[in-house]
Amino acid sequence: MTQTQSTQVPPVLVVDFGAQYAQLIARRIREAGLYSEIIAHDAPAAEFAAKNPIAIVLSGGPSSVNDEGAPGFDTAVFDLGVPTMGICYGFQLMSTTLGGRVAKTDKREYGSTPVTVSSTGSLLAQTPNSYKVWMSHGDSVAEAPADFDVLASTPDTPVAAFECAARKFAGVQWHPEVLHSEYGQQILENFLFDVAGLTADWTNASVIDEQIELIRQRAGSKKVICALSGGVDSSVAAALVHEAIGDQLTCVFVDHGLLRENEREQVENDYVNSIGVRLVTIDAREQFLSELAGVTDPETKRKIIGREFIRTFEQAAADLVLEAKDEGEEIGFLVQGTLYPDVVESGGGSGTANIKSHHNVGGLPDDITFELIEPLRALFKDEVRAIGRELGVPDAIVSRQPFPGPGLGIRIIGEVTEDRLAILRRADAIAREELTKAGLDGEIWQCPVVLLADVRSVGVQGDGRTYGHPVVLRPVSSEDAMTADWTRVPYDVLSVISNRITNEVDDINRVVLDVTSKPPGTIEWE
Repeated sequence: MTQTQSTQVPPVLVVDFGAQYAQLIARRIREAGLYSEIIAHDAPAAEFAAKNPIAIVLSGGPSSVNDEGAPGFDTAVFDLGVPTMGICYGFQLMSTTLGGRVAKTDKREYGSTPVTVSSTGSLLAQTPNSYKVWMSHGDSVAEAPADFDVLASTPDTPVAAFECAARKFAGVQWHPEVLHSEYGQQILENFLFDVAGLTADWTNASVIDEQIELIRQRAGSKKVICALSGGVDSSVAAALVHEAIGDQLTCVFVDHGLLRENEREQVENDYVNSIGVRLVTIDAREQFLSELAGVTDPETKRKIIGREFIRTFEQAAADLVLEAKDEGEEIGFLVQGTLYPDVVESGGGSGTANIKSHHNVGGLPDDITFELIEPLRALFKDEVRAIGRELGVPDAIVSRQPFPGPGLGIRIIGEVTEDRLAILRRADAIAREELTKAGLDGEIWQCPVVLLADVRSVGVQGDGRTYGHPVVLRPVSSEDAMTADWTRVPYDVLSVISNRITNEVDDINRVVLDVTSKPPGTIEWE
């Protein structure tokens, strides 16, 4: 399977030095209205130049430039004539490469640190003389390169920010991309618009227009199919492809019986009515439950669900191929809801396509070969939601919490049965309903509800004892799911959720709260 080109827009390149800062910086640049991409720190200067970047940002990293084995970088990148900003490790790298000096010190700065501005230049314009920023470094820049103006310092860092207007180079020792740094977005935008002289041109409308044109060019007159899960990614990808080629697209929705309450109805009715796409629904509930009978091991459950999905979609695809042949047409493409974080985490998207394991249709027979159309490949999740709204995808779908492909099957700790699914489905619906009522959807990335099906908890309901199951609420806040913190849901909201679940859902007599961050705990329990 070959892939779709993501976009033809020249990027701001964010250099990844091995920490998790690069994706966050890339997101902040997108928020400023510019397209950004992440590139590996060891990419040669020729690879940078081939991407025709409009600016470069060197991200932070866990190392100091004085460390043995510190991440390397082709310093010829500095000779490309591209405006460049260094952040944390990138700031130190610019200093040493361009003639400054980074000193080994015993004074480390971690966390909130006061910075004093001596000269705003363009980089620190519209910021006050002193404010708090987020530091994470040991060694410090002791001397700026020649022709660089020192803009700021901290009690332990004499050169905390600098700028060279002639070369359009600038940098800061702190992390402006994190919310803990005051005026962080202002500083990033000062670099992009004032130091680099760029103009914001990355909008939802421009993304939609470009992708529609790319999809039309790629698909031509061939038919296209999409495995529609009902989640945000596949729903928006299908809506965008349908906007481009209309009835050439057919969506296949597999009901594996592991869905949340009313999800099938939302897809078959609300989504189809709003988008107008042709939908083929495969009712495979009995098939999946039969294969899962007696299985309790989480990884085995995942593999069974993935295998059965492939088999089901394979048969649906084969039927559609035959239907197209009978009509003298050909199915040539498969729509995949790959997002930019998927591309980054799979090594930048080179080689074979990154297919999400729970929707892996890579097992299709050799005589059914599709090329991939991945219209969301350049986008982050928040951008996907915004584009979905512009395309008219129902808000119940576009705003829904992320949901794993194996569905409720991996939120039941123990064997998956129809009765247990019904219990969990209702408890999950109550939790989501009350969180929405409380206006917390914007704060919570997702809130898995987990049924401890193999645990019996003693309780008292009415005049007698009960031996019901506990359920776990797992509300987490995150920007990209790579890291997450448990959400501090107000006690009164938790109380309502607990009371409703224990009163309205049979066989549940205890509700508990998971207060583990990621790491060490993953978001899902299985």
